[in-house]
Amino acid sequence: MSQTRGKYDFCIGLALAMSSSIFIGGSFILKKKGLLRLARKGSMRAGQGGHAYLKEWLWWAGLLSMGAGEVANFAAYAFAPATLVTPLGALSVLVSAILSSFFLNEKLNLHGKIGCLLSILGSTVMVIHAPQEEEVETLNEMSNKLGDPGFVVFATLVVIVSLILIFVVGPRHGQTNILVYITICSVIGALSVSCVKGLGITIKELFAGKPVLKHPLSWILLLSLIVCVSTQINYLNRALDIFNTSIVTPIYYVIFTTSVLTCSAILFKEWQHMAADDIIGTFSGFLTIIVGIFLLHAFKDVNFTLANLPVSLRKDERAANGSLLSTYDCFNHDEESSTCVGEMQSTESLSARRNGSLSAF
Repeated sequence: MSQTRGKYDFCIGLALAMSSSIFIGGSFILKKKGLLRLARKGSMRAGQGGHAYLKEWLWWAGLLSMGAGEVANFAAYAFAPATLVTPLGALSVLVSAILSSFFLNEKLNLHGKIGCLLSILGSTVMVIHAPQEEEVETLNEMSNKLGDPGFVVFATLVVIVSLILIFVVGPRHGQTNILVYITICSVIGALSVSCVKGLGITIKELFAGKPVLKHPLSWILLLSLIVCVSTQINYLNRALDIFNTSIVTPIYYVIFTTSVLTCSAILFKEWQHMAADDIIGTFSGFLTIIVGIFLLHAFKDVNFTLANLPVSLRKDERAANGSLLSTYDCFNHDEESSTCVGEMQSTESLSARRNGSLSAF
């Protein structure tokens, strides 16, 4: 019965995590469409300090979609392990990229398509190998987990590192080193996910009729979540304001997810009951998602499609074969004879120079 219940909760958490990614990914498209409509009307843009978007229904639809996604993501932590829910957040980037190519006419190049495919494959592998039984079911169990010496040491180190980065390293290197602000967001984010997990369990017990609001841990988790999320938003906005979004997004995803997986391993010890092949599969899926997100963002401004691939291969083949192919083309295509002769002469000249022939000069 317990095993059946665990699988049922796992499926609910998985469905909530995936629906969260769809809502959040779609929210960016709705907001962007609303802002573009305002720009066509000549209204002052948001980047210039305008607030006309508050009168645009598409923007509000995007905001509601994002709110629904965040609620679904919050609820997913109450049913499924953080090891599964957090990495699946990458699917929102995937949904946004695919929808923008259809509704915003933003081109998705070959690297982006490969990145999307890798992200889907990586997410599938993680779903197959992720732990399917949740270790913490009640608020009292959560309290015992939080009091574990291993987690206390981890949380203390996170707070110390964050304070050093905020007050010592940040003022000196935050404007020039992209890792400073992103690291602050990521390590604090690991604690915020733990708070979300605890509050999710609190809400489940509240609906079950238990007096969890009298438990001091409920309010401690809520206050801690507010502090952590506020810090995350502050320093993530700083990183986005200073550095390129295409660089910030993949780096933040990698460090944040790694921090959450580390925190989850220490706090919930979900890895202890996993077989070796499941652990390898989970890490392989995570690394595959990282590669996919990197390809999706790092090369998004490169105009490269599948149609360009044969051209590149032909150019390499011509260079490797000493332009024999272009010589053959010259005898079979009279209309391109002048171009071919020029290519042959330049190739011969380059070959002569490499061989030290004076006739090249």
